[in-house]
Amino acid sequence: MNPAAPKNQPLSGNAMPRFGGIASMMRLPVATTPQGLDAAFIGVPLDIGTSHRPGTRFGPREIRSESALIRPYNMATGAAPFDTLQVADLGDVPINTYSLVKSLPIITNFYNKVLEAGCTPLTLGGDHTIALPILRAVAAKHGPVALIHVDAHADVNPDMFGERIAHGTPFRRAVEENLLDGPKVFQIGLRGSGYAADDFDWPSQQGFTLVPAHEVWYQSLAPLMQRVRATIGNTPCYLSFDIDGIDPAYAGGTGTPEIGGLSVPQALEIIRGCHGLNIVGCDLVEVSPPYDPSGNTALLGANLLFEMLCVLPGVLKR
Repeated sequence: MNPAAPKNQPLSGNAMPRFGGIASMMRLPVATTPQGLDAAFIGVPLDIGTSHRPGTRFGPREIRSESALIRPYNMATGAAPFDTLQVADLGDVPINTYSLVKSLPIITNFYNKVLEAGCTPLTLGGDHTIALPILRAVAAKHGPVALIHVDAHADVNPDMFGERIAHGTPFRRAVEENLLDGPKVFQIGLRGSGYAADDFDWPSQQGFTLVPAHEVWYQSLAPLMQRVRATIGNTPCYLSFDIDGIDPAYAGGTGTPEIGGLSVPQALEIIRGCHGLNIVGCDLVEVSPPYDPSGNTALLGANLLFEMLCVLPGVLKR
């Protein structure tokens, strides 16, 4: 971070109408290299790990489109990320749309270069499979990391249709590969029906803290996030946010919606409650534009990614 260097700024709606210009994330400059960047938005347009409704391959593009409405200052928290961080849009990872197995190392290699450059990635998904190859890169740099995982589903299946890699398996594989610091993993928003009464037992056995959605209905999550911060401390932490963690009343444009989810204010409390943690990467996954005709889910996803940027280390608070 070079405080004296000129910082990229989102293109103002007074300089170009918000429906015009290149549809980069928050209308930031598009970069071809992570060199010189403190943080970058990256799309991973992959949905071949999806088990039900497809379409998240179009998520990064639609999130970028809806992000044109976001301005550079966070009026609620006072965060001014573009005053202190050099941020750009690094475009999309060129995944292999015909092969999930071949796509994973492509993603990991891309993120290895981003992290080697000292750039913190903020990822636009894509289905939740992408968390595994990203975590491989993150753990290669930082060792096993703490995790804040917001989701309706634990994503710890041993396999799906006999396949070990899918959007319902990334955190099982991450544990097996020693990518996570189990006692510093929090899974928030879990709910829905299952195949067996013990579906959520396995992550608990790994030391994860599980926070089912029904246990926090109608509650502020600020006390929970205080506990999260106390537990994680300064350990490098990854934030993985599946949009289906939020109730489908607010975010119906996703592949596996579950009723009774978190509210938008609770989602904001979770992300804003990450301020002060050593966040080394974030993702927002499972936005499926074909099921989002109003664009509301993509708009929410874009705003949550901005909130993630606002809690990165080094962001100025006005």
